[in-house]
Amino acid sequence: MPTWSSSDERFMQMAMQEAQNAFDQDEIPVGAILVARDQVIAKAHNQTQLLNDVTAHAEILAITAGFQHLGSKYLTDCTLYITLEPCLMCAGALHWSKISRIVWGANDDKNGHRRYCTHSPFHIKTQIDQGLFADECAGFMKDFFLLKRNKI
Repeated sequence: MPTWSSSDERFMQMAMQEAQNAFDQDEIPVGAILVARDQVIAKAHNQTQLLNDVTAHAEILAITAGFQHLGSKYLTDCTLYITLEPCLMCAGALHWSKISRIVWGANDDKNGHRRYCTHSPFHIKTQIDQGLFADECAGFMKDFFLLKRNKI
């Protein structure tokens, strides 16, 4: 288990605010914060409903904004904080971005990349840290789907 820095905690709390924004907009509550040199360069949350686009995941939106901000197709020297383990699609995009580090909160046993991959799908130089505020991040998903089930 990694030792979390105060910066890690601060950025994950920002990602959790993005997840709350998604929740409030009736989107699956996943939030992402992209950081370069200790500065936030992109914030995103899932927008698949709003954009009618199944690829509009928080990670994809954040890394696309990061490419534009940096004027680069690579995210070396960047860290992505995500409230939920990336799915296979997002893991592939993160691989090609050559991002330096990925930190996620809750594991996603149903739709996360680990369900489909026996080896890490990320770039060989990417550092992976998981479990930061895991219970809180999982709570967004549990509450969202509980609310959905009770509305039916």
